[in-house]
Amino acid sequence: MPRSSFNSLPLRQLPHGLHLPYNQYSSEFRIMKQFFEVLRDAKRFALVPWLPKSEILRKRRPLLAVAGSSSGSLTRVTLTADMLQCIFLLSDSGEVMLEKQLTGHRVDRSICAWFWEQAVSQGDSFKQQPVIASPTHYLFQVFREGITFLACTQVEMPPLMGIEFLCRVADVLNDYLGGLNEDLIKDNFVIVYELLDEMIDNGFPLTTEPNILREMIAPPNIVSKMLSVVTGSSSNVSDTLPGATASIVPWRTADAKYANNEVYVDLVEEMDAVINRDGVLVKCEIYGEVQVNSHITGVPDLTLSFANPSILDDVRFHPCVRFRPWESQQILSFVPPDGQFKLMSYRVRKLKNTPIYVKPQLTSDGGTCRVNIMVGIRNDPGKTIDSVSVEFQLPPCILSADLTSNHGTVNILANKTCSWSIGRIPKDKAPSMSGTFVLETGLERLHVFPTLKVGFKIMGVALSGLQIEKLDLKSVPYRFYKGFRALTRGGEFEVRS
Repeated sequence: MPRSSFNSLPLRQLPHGLHLPYNQYSSEFRIMKQFFEVLRDAKRFALVPWLPKSEILRKRRPLLAVAGSSSGSLTRVTLTADMLQCIFLLSDSGEVMLEKQLTGHRVDRSICAWFWEQAVSQGDSFKQQPVIASPTHYLFQVFREGITFLACTQVEMPPLMGIEFLCRVADVLNDYLGGLNEDLIKDNFVIVYELLDEMIDNGFPLTTEPNILREMIAPPNIVSKMLSVVTGSSSNVSDTLPGATASIVPWRTADAKYANNEVYVDLVEEMDAVINRDGVLVKCEIYGEVQVNSHITGVPDLTLSFANPSILDDVRFHPCVRFRPWESQQILSFVPPDGQFKLMSYRVRKLKNTPIYVKPQLTSDGGTCRVNIMVGIRNDPGKTIDSVSVEFQLPPCILSADLTSNHGTVNILANKTCSWSIGRIPKDKAPSMSGTFVLETGLERLHVFPTLKVGFKIMGVALSGLQIEKLDLKSVPYRFYKGFRALTRGGEFEVRS
């Protein structure tokens, strides 16, 4: 088939279907090689990107599927792409606070009503499912600070892509607005919508780096709000191209300048543990993050090394990290973004001890249940254990509860959640909570035992044992200040009663 006889106009309409004429007896043909190749294999076609940086395929890497008969002179080729179709932000009452349609195929809000009905009927177990198959769509959900980030699609796509993008949206909004709650979202609706416009285009993630977004869209402040009232303009979008587009690394601006050059590295860890009814440690592991706050002039090249990197598992890096130095020497070599960012995350598995113990005792007879819970230090980490708390859901069969403690405060919330706030564990006595539950009529003994969720915070220590050995700066002639901190807090720390 002569190349001149092929109409290339439909190639620019990638979300829609194409008609590709082909010779039935040809085993292979190439069309518009500078854009892609279409390869024929039996009755199937595949779209292979030829130039990844081409303008047409810069945002779209679709798959090509064939529909119709292969015996005619024309075959209907339908493009199906890995893309999201809509994003919703829901409040803790199920209200749709924001709706962002991403493609030409509009998603009706009725999907949110279906989602919320399922969430109410199934409870917390439904919120823990990141991917949900509804009758009409695949749903991805991320729950942050009482806000549900919900994305919809009708095409097959990698689930991690949708989940990771929603997590990035939540992180960016938290960074821009200084927190996440219903009032902040509604008060800064325009900025949230502008951010989504830049972060995703036609259902494909585009610009998700916070440093670039800050140059494109100014964060909200009192001055900008006053100017918007005076001028009548509510847009925060910059009229100039972000400086990072001229940088050799897309996550860093090219003209960063500071009078005081400094880098702070934080090890932030969460301990996940499960302790059974006999007090035996079933599972204990650490999920950690290396968070960096960088304020350095120019384009610095940093190298971070650990004293014991072999304990790390399931490592995950920021795009600035070079893979080869880590694979060969287990050191982190990177050009940092400007400001605060997460350099890497990791897990440390099969830990043997926890810093505190929780001993619940529940004995029931004659329609009442006696409760006694003790908390204390099991393995002293050498630092103060603070913000200790114990929380559990009262079983449905309990009519009333009378609980007191010798340290801290005990509250029974409206949703039948018992919250015991201990704070700092005293050295002279072990905190304990005791009291009774009244069971419903006709029930002599308690058959459903609650699971206790424990929280704590330890400043100045990483319970995983991970230690930072050194941080070096290359490619710049000046000195810089560097600081290191560590924090461990309770994550999914559960004690079964």
